[in-house]
Amino acid sequence: MMTYNANTLISCIIIDDELSSQKVLQHFVGDTEVLDLKAICSNAADAFKYLKLHGQVDLLFLDINMPKQSGLDFYMSLKHPPLVIFTTAYPQYAVDGFEVNAIDYLLKPFAYDRFLTAIHKVMQVLDKKTSLDDFIVLKENKILHKVYYKDIQFLEAFGDYVKVILKDKTILTHSTFSKLIESLPNNFLRIHKSYSINLKRLNHLSGNQISIDEHTLPIGQTYKQSVLKALNV
Repeated sequence: MMTYNANTLISCIIIDDELSSQKVLQHFVGDTEVLDLKAICSNAADAFKYLKLHGQVDLLFLDINMPKQSGLDFYMSLKHPPLVIFTTAYPQYAVDGFEVNAIDYLLKPFAYDRFLTAIHKVMQVLDKKTSLDDFIVLKENKILHKVYYKDIQFLEAFGDYVKVILKDKTILTHSTFSKLIESLPNNFLRIHKSYSINLKRLNHLSGNQISIDEHTLPIGQTYKQSVLKALNV
């Protein structure tokens, strides 16, 4: 199994006998930048042939209720099964799916938000060789961004959203400011009602201002003492 990192897409195939379900999954996968769709198969036999010819993939989107061979039987027949997200319209199959350590179980019809939750779980499992404390997954519109804490310069409150400022881009994620900064490690420090900085990216402090790379941010009066204490000043 490939280990996912910031530069590796998650290869996947869709296995479903219903054309409408194939199209929904294909659309969702296309809207998710961390996924790389390799094939769409209409039955277990086609999927087996693809894996034999092209080798392993990271993830299967696998319908359970299919003719000739069920998705569950197909998965259990694989010598080196990849990660799997089972998809089906029949909730009674959920227990069977989790008995083979499925990453998740999506009950049709499912929304894109529910699909993203499942992909988040996949990313965490593929990152098992990396501490989960090293990164955070942020949702922006219909895109999941995997962001390493070390790459964050600072965060800025923006109404019902938070701007996460990186060196090369800004991610606008829907969250309360307080909730998001509570999930950050100890090297992040709130310096203002609207700003929290990555202390590891700090350049210098001058008066009531802090420089983070090319950005200059204000220090709120109520946060001044905690900032000075954090910097041992």
